[in-house]
Amino acid sequence: MRVPLGTVSTLLILAELSLLVKSWLAAWELSSHPGCAIIELSWEPSLRYLLLSDIHSNLEALEACLELARGKYEQVVCLGDLVGYGPDPNAVIEKIKSLTSIIIRGNHDKACTGDPVAEEFNPLARLATEWTRKELTPEHFSFLKNLPAGPVQLEGFQIVHGSPFDEDDYILGPGQAFPLLRSPETQVVCFGHTHHQGGFMISPQGRFQSIRVPSKQEGLILALRLQDEGRYLINPGSIGQPRDGEWRAAFAVLDSGQHTIEYFRSPYDLHRTQEKMRNAGLPHQLIQRLEHGR
Repeated sequence: MRVPLGTVSTLLILAELSLLVKSWLAAWELSSHPGCAIIELSWEPSLRYLLLSDIHSNLEALEACLELARGKYEQVVCLGDLVGYGPDPNAVIEKIKSLTSIIIRGNHDKACTGDPVAEEFNPLARLATEWTRKELTPEHFSFLKNLPAGPVQLEGFQIVHGSPFDEDDYILGPGQAFPLLRSPETQVVCFGHTHHQGGFMISPQGRFQSIRVPSKQEGLILALRLQDEGRYLINPGSIGQPRDGEWRAAFAVLDSGQHTIEYFRSPYDLHRTQEKMRNAGLPHQLIQRLEHGR
């Protein structure tokens, strides 16, 4: 029996839809069982993600980075620590809220809303935390209080504040990085918390190495190709309080289509930020450390 051409086309379309639905159901079923591999189905086009982390209430640094990043991204992602240390917690929160909904909490965001993690801070950080808590509007206090913890899975990569295993852990060297890079969960993890731009990787040849970015430079300072056989821990650096020996604000752009990570540094009006901190009565040591990147 001859089947009309239109009917054949319809049947093919229905068959393809059936396969897509079955794949989606399989992914959903696997994701509901911890420890199982998750089939990732990407319905979005490739995007350039602006990675912001550890802003720490530094509005001048944030605005300078956004200006440098203009036209280089489609989606903003925030890896936590919007507040703490700096003089503009409410303005920074408002700015980030206007840019994105992909925001995870950091330890200072928790501390400034009453979490006992503040008990682990040094005396200067505790003073800044108490000042920030008093400065926050009720709306912004509630916003920080309700931020989700990492990890969060995005298109082809994962975001955390500290570590995928513990949001408050630091990934400082091989001892912390190597076990994470050997984990089968995801190929690329973007993290913050250390205030050190760069990261760690295992090359396609299986060699562990640190990702080191040039110092004392501005603008685009390093572009790295993310190879299919490699594994990566990416730290965009700190916007508001770098501690890698460089005072300039740090961020990165992850291109999920080109499979690249680009690291940037931007100067900002440091003296204006320091003057605001003095006027707010924040500790002198916190004011001075900004200019040294420590």
